[in-house]
Amino acid sequence: MATRLPAEQRKAAVLDCACGIFSTGSYRGTTTAEIARVAGVTEPVLYRHFESKRDLYLSVLDESWRRLRELWQAAVDAEPDPKLWVGAMGQAYFQAKDAKVQCADLWVQALTEASDDPEIRKFLKLQMSDVHNYVADVIRRSQQAGGILPDREASAEAWIFIAIGLLGTVGRRVGGLIQDDFPTIIAERRRWMTGLDDPPEVPVPPGI
Repeated sequence: MATRLPAEQRKAAVLDCACGIFSTGSYRGTTTAEIARVAGVTEPVLYRHFESKRDLYLSVLDESWRRLRELWQAAVDAEPDPKLWVGAMGQAYFQAKDAKVQCADLWVQALTEASDDPEIRKFLKLQMSDVHNYVADVIRRSQQAGGILPDREASAEAWIFIAIGLLGTVGRRVGGLIQDDFPTIIAERRRWMTGLDDPPEVPVPPGI
């Protein structure tokens, strides 16, 4: 006889399954019935925890950002040189094996499939602003630690960092759009940000 999970564990299981399915599938093409089946619960149980498919999707966006934030913080904590903090974040993102941290994939998905939903648009705007603020804060802390050059504008550079992530996502989705240029893009950005003339070799993520 199967052991019934406590309510919070059931909710976490549904959210984890939804993260995986939405990250590799689509918003419109994914059904709550499919998510419930993979999570091993019934649809009525799913709706006890999430009011609607949209509510579940917004929770997935939130969970993806939470996981990405943890990934980035671990990358910064593991890098002793403040000049390389931002680069370590980018490398951790593009090399992550867990599709559930790929916020940019969900953003592209939300823009293309859910742009007619004002609630999703509002949530997406707030989340992208939150991600930007996090990156800008890392840049400022790097500047204070003598890493990134002090005359680089942190807010603007944070948006460019996010834009590169979105570009990499588009490149991966269409199959190798910027693969040849990617090392140069990253090297030039690092040179601009830190003044390093001889940056370390940049591994190219597959499919970029």
